[in-house]
Amino acid sequence: MAAGLLAHEVADLCLGKPPLKSLSISATVADALTALKASDENWISVWSCDHHSNKNSFNVNEDCVCIGKICMVDIICYLCEEENLCCPSLALQSPVSALLSKVPGLVRHVEPSSSIVEAIDLILQGAQNLVVPIKSRITGSSRRKLLQKSTSVTPTIHNGREFCWLTQEDVIRFLLNSIGLFSPIAALSIERLGIISSEFVAVTYHSRASSAIGAIAQALSDQTSVAVVDDDGILIGEISPFTLACCDESVAAAITTLSASDLMAYIDCGGPPEDIVRLVIARLKERDLQGMLDEFMIDSSNISSNSSSSSDEEFSSSTTTLSRLGRLNRSSSYSARMMRRAEAIVCHPGSSLVAVMIQALAHRVNFVWVIEEDGSVVGIVTFSDILGVFREHLDSMV
Repeated sequence: MAAGLLAHEVADLCLGKPPLKSLSISATVADALTALKASDENWISVWSCDHHSNKNSFNVNEDCVCIGKICMVDIICYLCEEENLCCPSLALQSPVSALLSKVPGLVRHVEPSSSIVEAIDLILQGAQNLVVPIKSRITGSSRRKLLQKSTSVTPTIHNGREFCWLTQEDVIRFLLNSIGLFSPIAALSIERLGIISSEFVAVTYHSRASSAIGAIAQALSDQTSVAVVDDDGILIGEISPFTLACCDESVAAAITTLSASDLMAYIDCGGPPEDIVRLVIARLKERDLQGMLDEFMIDSSNISSNSSSSSDEEFSSSTTTLSRLGRLNRSSSYSARMMRRAEAIVCHPGSSLVAVMIQALAHRVNFVWVIEEDGSVVGIVTFSDILGVFREHLDSMV
């Protein structure tokens, strides 16, 4: 049975995977924003080749490679940078390369014949997405029509092939299907296995959300989250890149003006509360960030600096506008599947390895917070930590 597991190839995990949509490195941040809003996925791949450089050519350059990936959080963090606050519209015209992570090796190309062990090794070396060629289902005539489109986002075609990518979640889910082969380690506690990491990013609930921009970017790079704790270190929630990725770019205004606790309420799946929306608009006006107000279509002309009996009525149009923009408008099935609250997913040091795997997969996250009985944060367990345990066990199975 162990030999059967080890005989599997990367191609086996690609069955049913949709082809990647690609964004050219020559695109702008605005192009990336448009692509993400039109996509049913949180991430979009960025390629070094321009599929529109020669619309009459049907052969893609042999050096065409995926050089990175971006999501809505990259755009949000970019708009929150000090130099972009006053004029977000100008920032959106920047090249998409400004959004790419400086961490090398996050995206790696692999052949379909690569083994599962090779895939795990690449992930343990830092890869988050493995780009795999798949047989193209696009005909010659369809390819001509595709190349003639003016959009900067297309399925990635390379010599008649499309590509998909595998994630850490895909590999973990695959291993869970064969969990019986990993007895008894699957039943051992994460504490006994020594995979609880004390390296994580955290902010206090009353701190400015803008002070957490670096932490959010770091959590995005690590595929984790930012813990929000009280003064005693008790976990009260999180600012999750996963949740932010389901929002739109107007959340940059909330991060710029709110506290960490108010930001958690703002990005909650129920939508931002009216009083917090009012606070965002008022603070943007106080800081004279008219560019943000204009770019995110926040009509603040009816906001009165003084409270009045008619203030709620006057504010209703502005509230409706920002509330609608705060949550990314995707299909209802996608929203139901992907959106979740700012509530942290937690386990305890005594939780078993398989229980943590199931918990993370059920919530579509790459990590689980580890807390004590009193709610204080012990650390975090990531898919990478879990894969390290399985990799060691696979060596013993050979």
